[in-house]
Amino acid sequence: MADTTVLAQFQTADGEKTGPPLSLPANVTAEQLTVLINKFLETSEPRPYSFYIDEHEVVRSIQTDIIDAAGKSTEDTLVIVYQPQAFFKVRAVTRCSSSLTGHTEAVLSASFSPDGSQLASGSGDTTVRIWDLSTETPRVTCKGHRNWVLCIGWSPNGRVLASGSMDNTVRLWDPETGRELGMLGGHRKWITALSWEPQHLNAQCNRLASSSKDGTVRIWDTTLRRCVLTLSGHTAAVTCVKWGGDGRIYTGSQDKSIKVWNSDGTLYKTLSGHAHWVNTLAFSTDFALRTGAFDHTGKHPSTTEDAQRRALERYTEASSRGVRLVSGSDDFTMHLWDLSVSSKPIARMTGHQKVVNHVSFSPDGRLIASASFDNSVKLWDGHTGKFIASLRGHVAAVYQVCWSSDSRMMLSASKDSTLKIWDLRTKKLKLELPGHADEVFTV
Repeated sequence: MADTTVLAQFQTADGEKTGPPLSLPANVTAEQLTVLINKFLETSEPRPYSFYIDEHEVVRSIQTDIIDAAGKSTEDTLVIVYQPQAFFKVRAVTRCSSSLTGHTEAVLSASFSPDGSQLASGSGDTTVRIWDLSTETPRVTCKGHRNWVLCIGWSPNGRVLASGSMDNTVRLWDPETGRELGMLGGHRKWITALSWEPQHLNAQCNRLASSSKDGTVRIWDTTLRRCVLTLSGHTAAVTCVKWGGDGRIYTGSQDKSIKVWNSDGTLYKTLSGHAHWVNTLAFSTDFALRTGAFDHTGKHPSTTEDAQRRALERYTEASSRGVRLVSGSDDFTMHLWDLSVSSKPIARMTGHQKVVNHVSFSPDGRLIASASFDNSVKLWDGHTGKFIASLRGHVAAVYQVCWSSDSRMMLSASKDSTLKIWDLRTKKLKLELPGHADEVFTV
């Protein structure tokens, strides 16, 4: 077995061949392939890579994962598709370092600031809290809403925090002082989602979209504190809103449709296909849009122009392989869209037995995770929509999923009061994080 050789050809994900065909020992490992591809590419510093043959990942060796497990013949030329991974590695959370107490009702939303230095939480007790992560204590409590705080959103530069509430208003807060900067009123029912205009399109970071149960989306100028546009075309509640990197606004609704709007408020196109409410939308570029000019190095841009330039560089890199949109619905399915190609979905992703509550792309855009009320998380190929694996372990509905910034791990939050960390290399449970006394609504 040790003497068996295979003929192999390295290839990029876009189909470009790298180097000549090679005769390799069948027991060659993923680590040895990484050394080989770094030699071929003449990289200045070795970069980690993952390798796939006919969509099967080489985790241990070609012999074990491809010939034995996938039944490939050693007579065939094996095309090894290599994909770069993040230089940095995120350590898995292993224990609870602190319980952040203070809210007197359920915490319904939580979000880190774009640079990762602050954490905000919105609660059923009508307050928004901003936490100091070095001391793990509440730095400021923002009071003003008269009903549950359902969603929060940081401006891409991290200088303003917006919160949407059951009291039909959006409020703006200064995260340094906790002072209310303004109230944006106009919706006739509660706020379902918030989305800021990406930093690479607007260096001032002063435009915000809010969707509501009243069936409309409003675009706000947060400097002037007024509504500049109202997008009304949906015939039922708008459940989610996303401001895309192309400048267009994407909305999902209980009228079963997704609408795409130009930034001047005109309707660009309507995407149909779901048989029930659309609950959630996610872009393959979401991570780059959310973090803007900030990356894992922790450097802060010196000027507004520098921040916009860096945000544009990061978005351009994230969108280099095309931008995908995925939608999750009450019809138990997800649709994958590539609007540069067609107004029809390029894949219909079926497999969940109950409502799909949340979908999320990995930061590198290669994988999609979906959380469902059927107690499972499923993984899908972010480019084709092909099913990869089911992650089972939760014993109640899974509400949300969240990726580590290096795309190597994923966290799921469930009604069963636990969080679970999944290893994406092995597709298995890495760690269980118990500790919550009740349902975990948000991660």
